[in-house]
Formats: sequence, C-alpha cells, structure tokens
Amino acid sequence: MKFIDPHIHVTSRTTDDYEAMAKAGVAAIIEPAFWLGQPRTNVGSFQDYFSSLVGFEKFRAAQFGIRHYCTIGLNSKEANNEALAEQVMEIMPLFLAKENVVAVGEIGFDDMTALEEKYLRLQLEMAKEVDLPVLIHTPHRNKKQGTYRSMDIIEEHEIPPHLVVIDHNNEETCEEVLRRGYWAAFTIYPKTKMGNERMVEIVKKYGPERIIVDSSADWGVSDPLAVPKTGNLMLERGVPQEHVELTCYKNALAAYGQSGQFEESDWLTPEPIDQRTLFEGNSVLRGGQAPRVDKPEDDRIIQ
Repeated sequence: MKFIDPHIHVTSRTTDDYEAMAKAGVAAIIEPAFWLGQPRTNVGSFQDYFSSLVGFEKFRAAQFGIRHYCTIGLNSKEANNEALAEQVMEIMPLFLAKENVVAVGEIGFDDMTALEEKYLRLQLEMAKEVDLPVLIHTPHRNKKQGTYRSMDIIEEHEIPPHLVVIDHNNEETCEEVLRRGYWAAFTIYPKTKMGNERMVEIVKKYGPERIIVDSSADWGVSDPLAVPKTGNLMLERGVPQEHVELTCYKNALAAYGQSGQFEESDWLTPEPIDQRTLFEGNSVLRGGQAPRVDKPEDDRIIQ
C-alpha cells in the first residue's frame, strides 16, 4: 500500500527519515510553510525559506524516492509582527506561482489576535486570486473556538469548503468540520493531540469521507512514519482497506489535486533515482559515500 503524508516539515528531518518513509510506502509528501521554532527577523529569511521549499527540499526528497510538494503562507505566530508580515505578503505571490505549490498555508490562528485574523483574511483572498486550495492551522489552545472561528471567516470570504483543509482536528472539532463540508485532517503526534489509537476510533465512528491523516513531523517530538503506522493499525483493528486508502492516500490526493499541481502520475512514474546529480552544485552525499543509481524501468524490464 502506498501512503501520502500531506503535512510534514521535512526541512527539519534527516535523510534517514526519508529512507524510512520510502521503505514504509510513503510515495508523496506535502510540506507546509511554518515557523522555525523562533521568530524570523527579516523578510529575507522568509524568502530563502520559501525558496528552499520549492527548490532544494524537492530535490532532496527525490534523491530518496519521494515526491515533494509544498504550501506557501504566512504562519499565524509570525502574523503578529505586522511590519514583517506586510513584507512577507508582498513576496508570497511570486512563490505561490511556483511549480509543486499545492495550497496557501498553513494559515489560521495561534493566540487568536486581531493581527492573526487580519492576515488570515488577506491570505484567503490571495488564495482566491491564485485559485489554490487553503490549509488551515487550528490553534493548540482554544482549539474549538479557533476552529469554529476559522470556518466562520472562510465562509464570510465565500470560499467553498471543498477547497479547504482544516488541520489538527480532534474529537471536539471534527464533527462540526465534517458537517460544514470541509476536509478534516488529523495530526498524529506520539502521546499527545491525536494518537493513532484515537485516530482509528475516529474513522470507525465517522467513516473515511473527507478525513485525512498526517504526521506534521517537525523538529519536535514527532514521527515521520505516523501515516503508515496509523494505516497499518487501522487494518489490524478491522477498518476496511478501502477506508485506509481513503484516509491515508486518496483523500489527500483529491483535496490537493484541486491545485492542478498534485498528480498521482508524478510518483507512479518517477524519474529513476540518481544520487550523482547535484542541486546548484550540492549533493546529498558526503565524501566517499556510494551513490544510489537506479536503472530506468525499461532497462530493468529488459534485463
């Protein structure tokens, strides 16, 4: 079975994680733009970060057999620096037009401040202008209030719910998110938020429609194998394979496929891995390491 992890911050992960994910069946990933653990102090740091998401990280993932996509947005934490936020908004359209950008995000609320709402609204309008889906970050505190408020604002901006993924749901929020017609994504963090045991029960209760499983693995305590582990646990607990495929693969493909940038053929018929290739003169290998060089599919069939 193949998996998609539609929310993982692989910039902060190692090549060992890429190898493990590929071995576990993760074929494609989406990396949302987010904060780096401490506030950025100038727009140049955003520009370089966005450039890495559409450039080097895509290359690095491909060197291990995984197709990389991303979302571009001003995260809710850093929306509270108004002077910097204005500069980030100016550069965002350039990056939203790049290949492999599948949504505006992750955007939303952190502390539910007036500035967070201001830039959420501005970015919703930007998503409409560039015709991209939206990825919503729901707050870790006041989650129910923040989730409901986010949906109210989205509806004020007349964005259809099928174009919006609401992420970081839990048992308190998911029923209303689904009732309103949004994609309901769940972050599977070890021992917190929404563990895979709880995720199994969610799918059993609500079914697989419009439910998406992701890892949100980053520089903190998190698991880049959360999606395949959850999918396998669902199978062990009697969830039909069709439901596992929907929640761990097909629903993400349907939601982000609306961007026109997220196509299954990209990873089902990939270019062969050749770790001799470079990105702007840089390699994923270090001195003396033997490169992986896969033969084209046609050559492997002939032999």
